[in-house]
This record gives sequence, C-alpha cells and structure tokens, in this order.
Amino acid sequence: MTEQKPTVVLVHGAFAESASWYGVVERLQARHVDVVAAANPLRGLTSDAAYVRDVVAGIGGPVVLAGHSYGGMVITEAAAGNAAVTGLVYVCAFAPEHGESALQLSAKFPGSTLGQTLTAHPVATGGNEFFIRPDAFHHQFAADVAPAESALMAATQRPVTEAALTAGLATKTPAWRSIPSWFVFSDQDLNIPVALHRYMAERANAKGVREVAGGSHALTVSDPAAVAAAILDAADGSAA
Repeated sequence: MTEQKPTVVLVHGAFAESASWYGVVERLQARHVDVVAAANPLRGLTSDAAYVRDVVAGIGGPVVLAGHSYGGMVITEAAAGNAAVTGLVYVCAFAPEHGESALQLSAKFPGSTLGQTLTAHPVATGGNEFFIRPDAFHHQFAADVAPAESALMAATQRPVTEAALTAGLATKTPAWRSIPSWFVFSDQDLNIPVALHRYMAERANAKGVREVAGGSHALTVSDPAAVAAAILDAADGSAA
C-alpha cells in the first residue's frame, strides 16, 4: 500500500473565480498539502467536467476534488469512474443525482433568493449567461464578507451560462455513491438552502459534515479555516 498523499484540486462555482480559494490554499499549503485551484470554465457541465478531468490527469496521482456551489456539479461528473479521485468535498455545493441540474436542485427546498438578483446577457455561442447584479452581490452571495472585499468579488465574478445551470448530471452513477465525501456548508446560504445541503449530505452518506452558523454562500472567503479543515479530513481519510 502506498502512502502517497493526494493533491487537492479546488473547483470554484458560478459568480466566483479561482482566487476565491486563496485563504483555503494558504492553510493547505501551511500543512504541506499540494493544491491546485482550477479555473472552471462555467460554460457547460459536460465540458467543464472534461476540463477538470484533464487537470486531474495532468497531476498523475491521487486527487481530492473540492467543489464550491456549481463546482459540486462539476466534480461529481468529473470524478465518475475516475480511479485517481479518492475523496470529494462539497463546499456550499450541489451534490446531484443522475439527471438533476443545479437549477432543479436549488428549487427543491424553499429559501434560495438567487434568481431575483441575476441579470442575463446573450453569448455569441447561443443562449445567455448570468451575473449577480453588483448592488445585490454582497447580501446575496457574501453577507459575512467585508463590504470592500465583497465589492471586489462582485467586480471579478465569473458569469455562468444558463446551459450549465440547467444541465442534468449525465453520469448514471454519481461519484459520491462510490467515493467518500465530506460536506461543509453555511446555515445562512441564500443561494443553496441549508435544508438542501443537509439533504444532499445525508443522501451521499457523507463521512463528515460541518455546518457553519451564520455563514454565507461565500464560505471559501468568509471561513477558509472551516473549509480547509473539511478538505484536510478528506485528504487524511482518503489517502491510499
């Protein structure tokens, strides 16, 4: 049996970008964990997952995948049938079953107010992409982040296509059915209701669950210590 430690690959979600993981990366590196914050294209679930699979293949060793928000959709698809992935971490993230989309899941329980904060723009490849309005970003996405930092996050947010949010999970057997999973989420998440987080963690038979009181959807920024702790649990618990 090898004691090779997994590399952690962080996958951001919609309305964020890879720098949203800075505080988490800092803490993982302090623990001598190899970590990569991937740039999720946010163009379509199938193509986004294919890109993450390429990132995993390029590492050439065991990997723990951590996804935030829509990034949970992506890691679930990317890890399916992928022997290199030894653990999954869902950070205020969707953990879908076959056929479920981010949009469908977000409406399963009451509480999400994201829809009313979005603005749409057409894209040349067809369809629309969504942004969170800058005036609504702080309250909706990052209420527990300092206003000045939230304003920077709003200005650097990455838009997501409507196609990405409405695509159902293609793989027949979601990765969390066969790969150990850990969940960390906030009870004041306005994008994904806490009832849905609890439901998905229970459905996945998660090995670990952390619920952060008073936290927003932007948990990677507002409480990187809690997120890093969950990822370290996964790295330790899934090491082969």
